[in-house]
Amino acid sequence: MAKSLEFSIFPTNDSIKKEAIPIVFLHGWGLNSAIWQPLLTLFNNSSYQLITIDLPGFGINNHVEISPYSLTTICEHINQVIDQPAVYVGWSLGGLVATEMALQYPEQVLALVTVASSPYFVEQSCNDWPGIKENVLNNFHQQLATDAAKTISGFLKIQAMGSPHIRQDLKLITQLVMAHPLPSQQTLADSLALLSHCDLRPHLSQIKQPFLRLYGNNDSLVPKAVIEKIDNLAEKSTKHIFSHASHAPFISHLDDFYQVLFSWLKINIKIN
Repeated sequence: MAKSLEFSIFPTNDSIKKEAIPIVFLHGWGLNSAIWQPLLTLFNNSSYQLITIDLPGFGINNHVEISPYSLTTICEHINQVIDQPAVYVGWSLGGLVATEMALQYPEQVLALVTVASSPYFVEQSCNDWPGIKENVLNNFHQQLATDAAKTISGFLKIQAMGSPHIRQDLKLITQLVMAHPLPSQQTLADSLALLSHCDLRPHLSQIKQPFLRLYGNNDSLVPKAVIEKIDNLAEKSTKHIFSHASHAPFISHLDDFYQVLFSWLKINIKIN
C-alpha cells in the first residue's frame, strides 16, 4: 500500500468554526497545490475550511507512489485522508479527479466545481469534439524523456496564453509551482496519460450534486467550442466563462474568479 497523502488546511488557527464546510482544491498536471495560494488568501475571513491536496507524486506528496496511476486509484487515496463530506474544486487534470470523486464517492462530495477542465481533453475530429490536438500531447510525452523541467515550463506558457497580462501570470505561476519539488518523469508521464485517455463524457449525467463549470474564453487547452457540448452532457450544471482569460482564470482574473465562486457557493452550499 502506498504512503498516505498529506494535505494542508487553511486557516491553520482555531478561528474556523467547527461546522465550517470544507472545500478541497485539486491542482492540474505538472504543478502542485501552491498554485491556489492567491485564491486562498481571499477566503481568509469566510466560513469555509480550505483544504489543498497534492496529487500522488506531486508537491508535498512527491514521495507517494501509486499503482496503477489511474483516476480510480487517486480517488481511493484522497477518500482515505479526506474523511468528511466536502466541496471539490478541480482545475484541469484536477477537474477530472474531482469529477471522478463525485461519481465514485457521491456521499463525500457536497458539490463539484471544475475549472478549465473537460471530461475528455483530446480533440476528436471524427465526432467533432474540440480539445488538445493529439500531436501536442505526443510532443509533451517525447519531451518528458529528455527534460522534464523544460516540458513543465513549456506547459506553463501554454496555460498563460490568451491572458491580457501573460508575463505577470507566467511569473507568478512559475514562482508558486517551483517552490515545491518537481514530480518525477514517471509521475509526469503517468499523469499526462490520464489527460490523453480518460473519458468521463458518458458519466456526466450521473452527477447529482450542485455542479459549476468555470472556463477561460481564450483557453487553448480547453477550447471555447467544447463548452456547449459539455452543456449537453451535464444539463443540470451551471457555467461561467471569464472573458479574456486563458487556462488559469483564478490567476489572471483572481478577484472576479473569487466573486463568482463565492457567490455560487453561498447559494448552493448552506452553512449550518
